[in-house]
Amino acid sequence: MSLFTKLFQYVLLTSNKFNIDESHSLSHSMNVLTNAYNIFKYESIKTPIIKNYEKIICVSAILHDMCDKKYMNENEGIEDISKFLEDKITLQEIDITKKIITTMSYSTVKKHGFPDLGLYQDAYHIVREADLLAAYDFDRCIIYKMYKSELNFEEAFEDAEKLFNIRVFKHNEDQLFFTEYSKLQSLKLEFDAKQRINIWKNILKKV
Repeated sequence: MSLFTKLFQYVLLTSNKFNIDESHSLSHSMNVLTNAYNIFKYESIKTPIIKNYEKIICVSAILHDMCDKKYMNENEGIEDISKFLEDKITLQEIDITKKIITTMSYSTVKKHGFPDLGLYQDAYHIVREADLLAAYDFDRCIIYKMYKSELNFEEAFEDAEKLFNIRVFKHNEDQLFFTEYSKLQSLKLEFDAKQRINIWKNILKKV
């Protein structure tokens, strides 16, 4: 059984155990991984040393929400992740993975800034930016608000639009992207998100 299979099985089982809804479970892990891989490929051309941290980037991208305090006790989640990984990657890789996933969230960065992870700083930003790029999925934001806040669709849409205007559409203005790939991709995703918002507005007018 490959490492990827084991990692995604862990996401599936943990999501079921803690009622992690679809906005943060398997499909989100897959999306963040593919974003991270795209950033990694782009960055590794000009900074080849990043290739040494590919496994850490992939593991962190897949597992990053499996200790999310919105769904569980963060410390207990981290402990479970450590136990799961102990026979799959090195202790050093586990330690860095834990540091990445506990310091990469938007709220943590806004409150405490970026951590200093030394040689692993680029790996950290790749995973963090991959998650930020996934945040441009407007429907995902609606889904999360319907699950966690128990809002109806119209209420969730209004809340999601407000969040995008005050947070997501300001990612570049807030200088949250460092890699060239993310800076360019975020502009495309912002355009797509605004298109999606307008489509929903037109649909809701007809209901």
